[in-house]
Amino acid sequence: MDKLELKKRLARLLKEKSYLEGDFTLSSGLKSDYYFDCRRTSLHPEGAWLIGRLFLQMLRPLGIDGLGGMTLGADPLITAVSLAALEEGLRWPGLIVRKEAKKHGTASTLEGLANFREGQVLGMLEDVVSTAGSVLQACVAVRGAGLRVVDVCCVLDREQGGKEALRSMGCDLHALFTRSELLSLAE
Repeated sequence: MDKLELKKRLARLLKEKSYLEGDFTLSSGLKSDYYFDCRRTSLHPEGAWLIGRLFLQMLRPLGIDGLGGMTLGADPLITAVSLAALEEGLRWPGLIVRKEAKKHGTASTLEGLANFREGQVLGMLEDVVSTAGSVLQACVAVRGAGLRVVDVCCVLDREQGGKEALRSMGCDLHALFTRSELLSLAE
């Protein structure tokens, strides 16, 4: 199946399961006439499979060593891409960034760090980018651990300044969809 057909299938599934219209307040505090709950799709078997394949195509040319992202939105994305990559002979481990250190065990903020060496490059994954606050926080944590981040991939770019905020930190944003692309391909 070609990339366009994969995107159309994913767009239809995202619109059916994850795209809600109404009156919403986003985590950034901004108001919106729609909400995008990507987990409804990324935790669905077909959604995870499609996201894994499409992100793999997006990430492969970027020369990454692994995947990272902020919990909870990135957790199923990282797993889907890591498994899709393994099927293609690529070993991309994942790293999950917690919003705060856990209060037991290793008291870690970064889960999976033992799978990486200093200087390795991570492709950061995010479900939805608005102002990029969460993914910027995750990038800072990952860089603080001695890893490099230059590319962020998301399912949906809400086009609300996130791309520019990431660029100011030296990161490029790659999105599977904008709102208009998603709605157009879902038809």
